[in-house]
Amino acid sequence: MSADLLTLTPDAARGAIADWLAARGEPAYRVRQIVPRLWERPAASWADATDLPAALRGALEQAFPIARLELAAHQVSRDGTEKFLWKLADGEAIESVLIPEGKRRTLCISSQVGCALGCVFCATGQMGWRRNLSPAEIAGQVRETVIREPALKPTNVVFMGMGEPLLNWEHVDAALTILNHPLGLGIGARHITVSTVGILPNLAKLARRPEQFRLALSLHAPTPAQRLALMPIEKKYTLADVLAALRRFRRRVTLEYVLIGGQNDSLETADALAAIARPLGALVNLLPLHPGGAPGLTPSTHAQMLAFERRLKHHGVEAVLRRSRGLDISAACGQLRVELSPRPKVRPQEHARIQ
Repeated sequence: MSADLLTLTPDAARGAIADWLAARGEPAYRVRQIVPRLWERPAASWADATDLPAALRGALEQAFPIARLELAAHQVSRDGTEKFLWKLADGEAIESVLIPEGKRRTLCISSQVGCALGCVFCATGQMGWRRNLSPAEIAGQVRETVIREPALKPTNVVFMGMGEPLLNWEHVDAALTILNHPLGLGIGARHITVSTVGILPNLAKLARRPEQFRLALSLHAPTPAQRLALMPIEKKYTLADVLAALRRFRRRVTLEYVLIGGQNDSLETADALAAIARPLGALVNLLPLHPGGAPGLTPSTHAQMLAFERRLKHHGVEAVLRRSRGLDISAACGQLRVELSPRPKVRPQEHARIQ
């Protein structure tokens, strides 16, 4: 019977390999040769692990076949942003976006196929929720980019792709370990960010992890009424309760804020946002609305975005206006998946995992 080592945490995978080798009568040092080919120096297949005897490679292929994500589409923007559409074993598809900036290479990864939350500004919400990703499918997005270009391994990983990470907490929890573990991808915890709308029970579980993983709150509105108009999750987890949870988080939080023309970009709204961000000591990431990802919504003008940023800074809030990346490709979250492989929606209320 074959097993998927990539869905296990590195310690569990090492144990499984050690037991398998012992049962075959192989020398114990083979563990140190095999384990790095999972994540540290990822092998596309066991046939590529040429430091191992051919017979052992063949046996590994039978016992522990390496599941791959199939690259279905790849787009490269003029600004260097790369978008990947990965086809999964069941025919579903997910996206990752690689954003180079100086020496930093940030990979934005998905945690679910689709999303149940229905935020009005997000292209992923157009497809509804399909299923959760496994730990191997989550961390595998990073693994595949390393296989493609080993010298350009991502330095940072953000859970800001398709899906709500904290609605797939069990598998995201394992994927965080794989991403961070020295025998995994070895990415520092402070270089890994989990973005969430604020799923409170699982936010508490993330907070209990000892590693200093970063947290970003997908906020987008500073009042309950404004937030409800943009994000239906406000009905389940209110802004007041989410902010109370952030105050207990005891780590610096980033507030993600997409600026939408005429919806949440007035200076009065900036004042209300500052009243939230300043007591938290939060960084506010101001994000231009990607025009391809939200039909019917209008991006704020550049002048208005600059004024909004200045107003926050006037209140003593650290704010950064990000520039749009990948405007010449389908870089809005979920956009390429929707364009190339539309599927019937699963309505948000049908997603039983919303807790």
